[in-house]
Amino acid sequence: MTCAQSYRWDEMRWAWPEGYARQTAPKKKVVAIDYGAKRNILRCLASAGCDVTVLPATATKEDILGFAPDGVFLSNGPGDPAATGEYAVPMIRSILDDTELPIFGICLGHQILARALGGKTVKMNHGHHGANHPVKEIETGKVEITSMNHGFAVDGQSLPSGVIETHVSLFDGSNCGIRMTDRPVFSVQHHPEASPGPQDSFYLFERFVAAM
Repeated sequence: MTCAQSYRWDEMRWAWPEGYARQTAPKKKVVAIDYGAKRNILRCLASAGCDVTVLPATATKEDILGFAPDGVFLSNGPGDPAATGEYAVPMIRSILDDTELPIFGICLGHQILARALGGKTVKMNHGHHGANHPVKEIETGKVEITSMNHGFAVDGQSLPSGVIETHVSLFDGSNCGIRMTDRPVFSVQHHPEASPGPQDSFYLFERFVAAM
């Protein structure tokens, strides 16, 4: 369920012996759009150095820019990306058209970002669920053990010029990541915050902060 109103998040990932510490010296301001966000994603953003403000799924460009963020995060969530995209895609396109803000998406956020960029999503015959999914980062050849929970996927063959595939599933070759070639806008299908690796994919949060 998405939040009904905005709120701040500063809790970081659990660490021994402190437990869930608070982010007291953030480096960048992030607005996270909540399509059904997992708390550990917000913790990872905070741990990577972000001052996080969470906004409802129906937030507008004006709502987002009112917080003067350094970057925008698109969360995971349930359902068909085409349905969520009816209101999310126009907002994302307006951010892309009117700003140079870095954008990072996970799962549903990945799918609706792809649609906003001109790609397509498809219903999978067999969804991906579980915490043992090998995903390859194409540019480096690195294999990450990831967590997945989705029944739709981005059609990697539908990506327009200027958008490339960055990650693929080693189970079935389906798309697991995209990025724009000329801007810090990227997303992944898997859940780096779930840490089944356990740290295989945390670099994505660090990459987002570096882009800001």
